[in-house]
Parts: sequence; structure tokens; C-alpha cells
Amino acid sequence: MLRIALAITKEGTGWLRQHPELLARVQPIAGLVSQNEIDYANADWHGACDDFHKHAAHRVKEIQRIARVHRDPFEPIMPVLEAASPVGEYRKITEEIIRLMPDEHRYPRPAAEAVRSFLMLRLGLHLGLRQKNLRQLMLNPKGSMPRSERALEKMKRGEIRWNDREDGWEVFIPAVAFKNAHSSFFGDKPFRLVLPDLLDLYKYIDAYVDRYRSVLLRSAADPGTFFVKTVKTTSTNAAYDTTSFYEAWRHTIQRYGIYNPYTGRGAIKGLLPHGPHNVRDVLATHILKQTGSYEQASYAIQDTAEMVAKHYGRFLPQDKAALAARILNQVWEAA
Repeated sequence: MLRIALAITKEGTGWLRQHPELLARVQPIAGLVSQNEIDYANADWHGACDDFHKHAAHRVKEIQRIARVHRDPFEPIMPVLEAASPVGEYRKITEEIIRLMPDEHRYPRPAAEAVRSFLMLRLGLHLGLRQKNLRQLMLNPKGSMPRSERALEKMKRGEIRWNDREDGWEVFIPAVAFKNAHSSFFGDKPFRLVLPDLLDLYKYIDAYVDRYRSVLLRSAADPGTFFVKTVKTTSTNAAYDTTSFYEAWRHTIQRYGIYNPYTGRGAIKGLLPHGPHNVRDVLATHILKQTGSYEQASYAIQDTAEMVAKHYGRFLPQDKAALAARILNQVWEAA
């Protein structure tokens, strides 16, 4: 509020300073605005604005000295970040989804939603993409001609496609689709990663593409994205937007991630609801704990080492000490 007050009373550009006629409507308020103050402002409007501007600037400096940030963006996932293997801890949620997956033949739509939730988290953990890039990822099924890099650049989004040469599912995203497209990480080159066929990932991607995705779409128009919403009678668009994708991720965490002592369900004690962006913190922190390298951590989330050091790495002092001790202890083990 003080910053706004400074802006509107600034010399030359301040909106309030340019409208002295507003003073004609000001009335004295006991204990707040006296008639003498109104008379002074009437006599020297710019002087009064200068006095206020100087007063507000001093108050801002006083507040800056004692201000504390009370919202911790890492709080919802602290049990994961504090684990020895953050990615291994977060992976427990995907295992919980598979454990509780309903029978496809009896409950086709809930089964399809479970597979979609599973793939959201698995792809998030493998790719480290921002919500927008993951949400807008296009699907190119097996046997189809992949889109050209130029076509994807025009769309400003990537696609997941089958790579015959690598014999695997590949994610290809042009640099222009990323928020930090001009970062040194990209160097104007596209992002390309062949997904590893680990813990049945390909089995679930194939099942989702072949069967489950059409169950979610029903009769709605296919938006072409890999992830689609569950189409209901009131739905008009099967594509996720920022809000609906966040809610889908948050719902998955609430249902499968947060441990419930009364039902025994949920993978992680102390976990709180959160959105897809936190998975980037998990990846960065995991690599920092394993390697101590901000540069390697930046590779996992398509960013720079400086940005990781500033924003994403919750690298605790005891982890640094443990990493150093692990290397030093090799000397004693060799002896």
C-alpha cells in the first residue's frame, strides 16, 4: 500500500499529484485529517505531496528492516524434500495410484482417470516441465507422422511421439515454447528426451493412448493434447486450462498422496495439497542432495544454475555435510 502511495504522489508522474482539484472534496475527520492540514495542502499542493512522499519512503524502509516472508512455497512438500531421496519419496504416490486402481472392466472411467493421474505424475517427474508445457503437450500416436519442428514452433508447444529409431516414446518441445526460451540452457535448440521404460511406464502410456483416453473424451471433440479432461454432459472443451490442470494435480495429491491415518490410504505422512510446479522443486532438490551441483540440478528443470541456486534448491546444511562426509569416508573405507 505504501508503494502505491509513493507512486501516485511521485513528482512528474504521480496521478494524485496531477489532480489537486480533488482536494475541494476533502472534509476534516476528527483524529485523522484536520482543517489546518487541508488549508496547508490548498496553499501548496506540490509541497504537501512532497512531504507525504518523503514520509512514506521512510516508512517503507522501516518495514523492510523487519519484514518476513510468511508463505513458504516448499511447505506442502517438506516431507518429500527432507527425505534422503526426494524423487523416490514422491514416486510413492504413483505406486499408491496403481495399488488403488479400480477394475477397468467394472469401472472404466475411474480406471482411466487413475491412469491419467499416474501419467501426470510420472511425466512430471521424468521431464521437470512447467505446468504450461506439460498441459499443452500434444499427442502423436504410433504410426503417425510426427509434426515438424517448424509446425510446433508456430503452435508454441511440444508433443509426445513414438521414435522408431530409439524404439521409445519421445518428448520433443521447441525452445520458443518455454518461459525461459532465451536462457543459456537452450541455446535456441529444442528440448528432446526419450522417456525411460521403467516400472511399466510404456505399458501405461500405450494403454492410455489406445483405450483410456477415448473413455475420458467420450463423444467430445479431441483437442489433440496428451492429457484430456473427463468429459461430462456440461463439458464444452476437453482440453485443460491453467486452473483445471492445477486442480487435477491437487486432487491427485489429496486422494493418493496425503496419508490418512483413519483409512490407511495415502503415500506420504505430512504432505499437503499442492500443484504441478512443486515437482520441479522435488527434482532440483533430489539432484542437489545426490551431487551437490546446482548446474546438474538445472539440467533437470531446463533452467540455469543461478536460477536453481536462487529459487529451487532447498539444499539443507546437513545434506551438504553428509555429501562431503560420504566422499571423505571413502578414504577410511579404503584403509
